[in-house]
Amino acid sequence: MGARPSRRRLPADPPLALDALPPELLVQVLSHVPPLALVTRCRAVCRAWRDVVDGPTVWLLQLARDRSAEGRALYAVAQRCPPNSEDEEFPLCALARYCLRAPLGRNLIFNSCGEQGFRGWEVEHGGNGWAVEKNLTLVPGAPSQTCFVTSFQWCFKRQLVDLVMEGVWQELLDSAQIEICVADWWGARENCGCIYRLRVRLLDMYENEVVKFSASPNPVLQWTERGCRQVSHVFTNFGKGIRYVSFEQYGRDTRSWVGHYGALVTHSSVRVRIRLS
Repeated sequence: MGARPSRRRLPADPPLALDALPPELLVQVLSHVPPLALVTRCRAVCRAWRDVVDGPTVWLLQLARDRSAEGRALYAVAQRCPPNSEDEEFPLCALARYCLRAPLGRNLIFNSCGEQGFRGWEVEHGGNGWAVEKNLTLVPGAPSQTCFVTSFQWCFKRQLVDLVMEGVWQELLDSAQIEICVADWWGARENCGCIYRLRVRLLDMYENEVVKFSASPNPVLQWTERGCRQVSHVFTNFGKGIRYVSFEQYGRDTRSWVGHYGALVTHSSVRVRIRLS
């Protein structure tokens, strides 16, 4: 039998280190890394990687991969209205904050149902003050079936949402392509009537009011069927300079009863969305 031909292995090519990649290829590779890992791990590798993470290109590539209608619209606005690269207020560039925080469509109100007590809210107590109770009526879509309850004098609470801190860069807010959707659920006990008020104000960087929405529904009468009602509004074409949303609620009962028989409020929301047309 003839001898079998020998199979000589060719020497393997040495692995190519990432730091040897041309800058344009390095950006492409890093654009596939999840945003949190980019910031917490890749940024600390070396100066070249930090410069990539701190620049806009890697984040624009991440935005470009979202082929939904909203993603395509956002990418077009990001190219047309890029964030100011000289903003020194935050350590990360604005596009990095956007990709990390993913603000579009997310409820920007913290602790919307009182599941964490009064954390995140500025509270003024009237009568016996605010309390947090379990819902007796299911509120659809709420992250927690709990609610804030008012007393026999006016109770007030407020949350200030910093849209830029949440990831919406200022040029995007000023682009006329953004809508701000606000909503609130409120109701009353069956055995006691209540009064409810909502005021939502859009403020500039100095917290001056630019535009507002107010809702003053008719009071709920005593012995009315218990249930929750929703108030909602969409801010659009609100001009330039908006940075904060001030979400403000008021409530009391109509019988002046000691305890917590006033308006119930829960599942408050502030959501930012991009206009598709």
